[in-house]
Amino acid sequence: MENKLDFLAVGDIVTGAFIKLPDAHVDLHAGQREICMRFGDKLPFDSVVVVPAVGNSPNAAVSAHRLGLNAALATDLGSDGFGKEQMSALTSEGIDTTYVRKHDGLASNYHYVLRFGPERTILVKHTNFPYKMPSLKSAPRWIYLSSLADNSLPYHHEIISYLQTHPETKLAFQPGTFQIKLGVDALKGLYKMTEVFFCNKEEAMLITNTKESDITVLLKNVHNLGPKIPVITDGPNGAYALDGEDVLFCPMYPDPNPPVDRTGAGDSFSSTFISALALGKNIREALEWGPINSMSVVQKIGAQEGLLTREKLEDFLSKKPANYQTKKI
Repeated sequence: MENKLDFLAVGDIVTGAFIKLPDAHVDLHAGQREICMRFGDKLPFDSVVVVPAVGNSPNAAVSAHRLGLNAALATDLGSDGFGKEQMSALTSEGIDTTYVRKHDGLASNYHYVLRFGPERTILVKHTNFPYKMPSLKSAPRWIYLSSLADNSLPYHHEIISYLQTHPETKLAFQPGTFQIKLGVDALKGLYKMTEVFFCNKEEAMLITNTKESDITVLLKNVHNLGPKIPVITDGPNGAYALDGEDVLFCPMYPDPNPPVDRTGAGDSFSSTFISALALGKNIREALEWGPINSMSVVQKIGAQEGLLTREKLEDFLSKKPANYQTKKI
């Protein structure tokens, strides 16, 4: 008998070139932080680390698999060398690749990650693949949907239709850049089908079209769009969730050392939260699981090297500081 699929991650896969910059500075312009470098010059870089098979959804699939779930990835890649490397990396991680589609004549996604200190700026370009909802062998317990290209609106409607006919499958939605740009109206059916929704504070303000920065208000505003359980992260200030009636808060797990690279911190938090629910934990417990994996991920370059097994995560949890706990606010 085929094993039940616990976790199907849906979204684009990329190869990331992580370029460490020694010579840059950050300015504040029109309320936005901007990375600045000399124009028309040759700029040195310290190092480059190329990591295949990353991106929000692949990161989530690897996270869920390492935590003990039967995880698969539905994604699209090209027939080029980068696509072959991406497929090989997924296979080596033990990810079910049944729903990975290869397209002749199209380029696999390749992004450039400019690292300056622990922060990063990513140069992105998503290939416009002919997205199509895969024919699933059985209904997964969770679909985890994240970043897709800006030609993906019909694909989202196919996902909505699938969820409407398979109520046994729950949706976790962590919108990427293009999905946020599509706007709530274009994806209102998806928001209404969402069990757990993830974003950071700035994204929540953008999604709900408000200057309101109070996270309690933002949680309720996102909830009003349809998601049953909205979860909002606020960087080092912690993470918040609306659990039916209660607003819950959990601080960040303390970093053992200064962060090396914050890429993938959000992916690791969100996917670990869902994995905890899939493993039978409640929302309060899931809110404590997520930051531990984020803490580990930012100690490494890239979004996957630091992802923990369940055994290692629970070891960190057993050694948590006294103030590391979910509380009602």
